[in-house]
Amino acid sequence: MQEERMKQELGGGAVFPIGEENRAFAPYFTGECYLNRLTTQGVSIGNVTFAPGTINAYHIHHKGGQILLVTGGRGWYQEEGKPARELHPGDVVNIPPEVKHWHGAARDSWFQHLAVEIPAEGASNEWLEFLAPEEYDKLP
Repeated sequence: MQEERMKQELGGGAVFPIGEENRAFAPYFTGECYLNRLTTQGVSIGNVTFAPGTINAYHIHHKGGQILLVTGGRGWYQEEGKPARELHPGDVVNIPPEVKHWHGAARDSWFQHLAVEIPAEGASNEWLEFLAPEEYDKLP
């Protein structure tokens, strides 16, 4: 079963089911991605699973920001104009509002994180362009 294989590759941190294929946001991802909304009450938390080589487009969280809690695999986070940061289980990324960034899986690894949306009045997400493929290819 594919989910069991993914969990094995993600390691012990893959404690939540991967959820359904993330079709609603598919235009903003370069490949296969799954979303399991754990809660939408008070604070929205989603378990996001990226197939190897899948990243999301640059985007901005207006007003509220986001926190990523890495639970499995190996991935990347990058703010525009800064070096990419390699991510591993246990890493925490605090993304302030209005910061243009992308995140996703390393080329050779499944990647999973909990995405915590910081509530704020009038909060929204703005999806932008993708990282240039040649820039992603430079990452180890």
